[in-house]
Amino acid sequence: MRVIAGDFKGRQLKSVPTHQTRPTTDKVKEAVFHKIGPFFDGGKALDLFAGSGGLGIEALSRGVSSCIFVDQQQKAIQTIYENIHTLDLTDRTEVFRTDAKRAMKAAGKRGLTFDYIFLDPPYKKFSYKELMEALLDYELLAEQGVIICEHDASEEIPASIGRLDQMDSDVYGSNIGVTIFK
Repeated sequence: MRVIAGDFKGRQLKSVPTHQTRPTTDKVKEAVFHKIGPFFDGGKALDLFAGSGGLGIEALSRGVSSCIFVDQQQKAIQTIYENIHTLDLTDRTEVFRTDAKRAMKAAGKRGLTFDYIFLDPPYKKFSYKELMEALLDYELLAEQGVIICEHDASEEIPASIGRLDQMDSDVYGSNIGVTIFK
């Protein structure tokens, strides 16, 4: 696993040493960032279900100013810390070991908003509709922000949720789907 483009292009990232996480493939990561970027002039990102932190780190490499990483697994949190220390990104990141709903509630209480929110939960274990409704309820998405959902290709994702509408949806390989909301 590596950073695809930007300041850290080509740098290797450690993956979480467990079978409980599924890193986003380089092919999928590259396609996603070409749709939402491919490069940024600032902005804030939230990487929920962050795993190794690959999506948030890619966003930072491509010009996002800061990123908050959230994961529930201790091994994932350790891996995120190792990756952000290796790339000297500690001053642009925050890392929290908690579940997604608590993290969203805490971010809402802090009055945070994000330009890019990455949702990559374990496939078929979370409702994207409920996750995005919570993001809207806590007012976490910036006015022109986007939410990027990685999901099982067979999973039905609604065309709209609240004020969010699908901007793009693609399938990669036989089992990876990515749907982008704005």
